[in-house]
Amino acid sequence: MTEIKVPELAESITEGTIAQWLKEVGDHVNQGEYIAELETDKVNIEITSEFSGVLKELKREPGDTVEVGEVIAVIDESADGSSDSSADEKQDKKEEKSEAKSEPQKEEKKEETPAASSSEELTEDERRLATPSARKRAREKGVSLKEISSGGTIRKQDVDSYSPKKDEPKQEQKKETKAPAQDPGKPVERIKMSRRRQTIAKRLVESQQTAAMLTTFNEIDMTNVMDLRKRRKDAFQEKTGVKLGFMSFFTKAVIGALKQFPLLNAEIQGDEILLKKYYDIGIAVSTDDGLVVPVVRDADRLGFAGIESEIRNLGLKARDNKLALSDLQGGSFTITNGGVFGSLWSTPILNAPQVGILGMHKVQWRPVAIDENTFENRPMMYIALSYDHRIVDGKEAVSFLVKVKEMLEDPENLLLEG
Repeated sequence: MTEIKVPELAESITEGTIAQWLKEVGDHVNQGEYIAELETDKVNIEITSEFSGVLKELKREPGDTVEVGEVIAVIDESADGSSDSSADEKQDKKEEKSEAKSEPQKEEKKEETPAASSSEELTEDERRLATPSARKRAREKGVSLKEISSGGTIRKQDVDSYSPKKDEPKQEQKKETKAPAQDPGKPVERIKMSRRRQTIAKRLVESQQTAAMLTTFNEIDMTNVMDLRKRRKDAFQEKTGVKLGFMSFFTKAVIGALKQFPLLNAEIQGDEILLKKYYDIGIAVSTDDGLVVPVVRDADRLGFAGIESEIRNLGLKARDNKLALSDLQGGSFTITNGGVFGSLWSTPILNAPQVGILGMHKVQWRPVAIDENTFENRPMMYIALSYDHRIVDGKEAVSFLVKVKEMLEDPENLLLEG
């Protein structure tokens, strides 16, 4: 028998959650074949088998947290996956039937022993035979194990499929009434947060509690960017194979401003400031599992086409859940675009340990005073810079944002540089 262990993931990742098993007990597994999907704080990773054989045992279930180096499955390298597999399945079924018959009897015997009868502290839930993951799920759903019928050991799927009878909601209602302002008569649903969502929540709170975060705002007249893009987009796509979007303009403008105000391209390490002499720009991408920030490496060395191509590829990988850990690590500054969802105004939260993040918003046509006598409708965008006031003063932050505004309102120079 050969053990399958959780492999080394990354320096900062020590554990994960089993999202799903890709193979079942009795399946034949080839060397290098995927057997499980592991959800980590940053990305989902598929675990491969280093051996060929028949999968004999799954030691952990979906939803269980596992650590690097922990044994999660057992493979029999001597089995060929055909006749042995079917024999094993029959044996498993036989053992399950035997377990179903014997376990209730064992349970009764436990209650008859002096140790059990004298222990009044054991609840009926504690005496029920259940897997750890089943007990965990029962606690999450507010379900009593004594209400769940099972031929033997209660498993997680038994808890998931359990539905309380209309005349037996006592345990659930009792639990619900403990929550402040929760009406037990109202329908609710408990949804466990994914590991990634828990990590996002934790880091956002940590960022606000650690940094002295302030936000400054400005607005950009997008007329020239939109005109330039309209004139050049067809030729640009024909020449480069990628579309000319707003993100490349903003990335170029941000890099230009960072070069003038380097403290926004830094981080705090103890009592020192680490000034970064490179420009790895994080681009926030929304996915079904939450926000991720893949990084465009050495963005200052890329032209408009290179930036647009890299952002497109990272966005596709994020939505297909194909991002690698290397795509997410590092980053010296972040850009987030709430405008794609219609946001006109927001305060972005710092992506720690970075000390600056630029928020883009929706382009909105508004009447703008050209001079004291003239108004024109212009495509305007509010922009926001959140920064860590511990090392970035207000003068630098405001000047940085003004520089971004100036470069985007005169985009010809940006395009010539790119």
